[in-house]
Amino acid sequence: MRTIKFNAILTFTFLFIIIVLMTFLSSYVPYGYYYKGFPVLFVFLGFLLFYLYSFLVYRLFLSFFPLKEGYIKPDSKQEWVYHIYLLFYLILFYQLIRPKIIPVPILKIVYLLLGAKLGKNTFCSGTILDPIFTVAGDNTIIGEDSCLFAHAIEGSNLSHKRITIGNNVTIGAKSILMSGVSIGDHSIIAAGSVVLKNTAIGKKEVWGGNPAKFIKSL
Repeated sequence: MRTIKFNAILTFTFLFIIIVLMTFLSSYVPYGYYYKGFPVLFVFLGFLLFYLYSFLVYRLFLSFFPLKEGYIKPDSKQEWVYHIYLLFYLILFYQLIRPKIIPVPILKIVYLLLGAKLGKNTFCSGTILDPIFTVAGDNTIIGEDSCLFAHAIEGSNLSHKRITIGNNVTIGAKSILMSGVSIGDHSIIAAGSVVLKNTAIGKKEVWGGNPAKFIKSL
């Protein structure tokens, strides 16, 4: 695990202040007088606008400074980008995706706003820790308490590799998918499975276990 550098903390703090100012200027300043009798409405609108601006600033930052797949060298520009990306999650976004307060259909919208590519009728009732490196096709379900993470932290080594899931795939509850995993169309991952890094699962295959292994073809 690498220490988050001061320049990344400073940059994130600046972006966070911008988000707070945008929220304040677009909610309380023009309409503050009307909220005096409806404080709950003001809190709700402020919360909603705060996160909408957070998504916007986060996506704009990554559009100007994209986080790329592969190994991240220490003290590099990519490490600076990664640390700011990490601060967004630690301070702002984990509170949305981890507690399971948000209904699954709305959670899909959150993941899309965070950069995930999820097809039609595809839903996740687990946790996607690196949405910008996660792609899933149509009619796919990611089961309860599953966890997908496209990052690999091994001592001081840090890298990202995309997770790709096809169409009509079922990821069983409490499964773990590590970085670089690819799953073909119509495949099934049994509940509680741990799919190791860079595992390639073909079409119409059933895998399960810890570590996950091929069980049969459909």
